[in-house]
Formats: sequence, C-alpha cells, structure tokens
Amino acid sequence: MSEDEIEQRLAELPGWQREDQFIRKRFGFASFPEAVAFVNRVAEIAERRNHHPLISIDYKYVTLRFTTWHAGGLTSEDFDEAKEIESLYASKEAT
Repeated sequence: MSEDEIEQRLAELPGWQREDQFIRKRFGFASFPEAVAFVNRVAEIAERRNHHPLISIDYKYVTLRFTTWHAGGLTSEDFDEAKEIESLYASKEAT
C-alpha cells in the first residue's frame, strides 16, 4: 500500500494509530473477563480470516496490532480486519 492509501484507510478507523509497519489500538473494558471475552471474539475473526493480530491483555485493556508479515508491512487485510473488529467493539457484542 502507498503511504497515501495507508493514511486514508487509517482515517476511517477512529482511535487506530500507525506504529511503523503496524496499526494498533487499545480497547478498554469494564472488567478483565470482558476483555478476555473480546479477545476470544477477535480470535474467531482472525481464524476465519486467517489473519492474526498481535494481542496484549493488560487487565481491563486489550491492545491489537496488525501487519501483514508476508507482505512486509501493511495491506488492505490489516485495515479490513481492524474495521470488522471496530464494528464488534462498537456493537458491544464482544461479551
């Protein structure tokens, strides 16, 4: 993806930030079990898409980082999956 494409796609994802070859976002929850439930839903999406983020759980917070390793950087796969996860989080169906 070109830098312009990356910036355009990133602008469509509130709260997501670019970090070198990754895009990342930190999601907050009311409790640790809610955070873990969200991670489980993210895992289902990742398995279905065969595109897996780096996941960090810090008590009530989950940080996701996406890149496309075989492409050596960001691709539409990263942004498409981030958008699906953003919808999941917004719908509160994560728990």
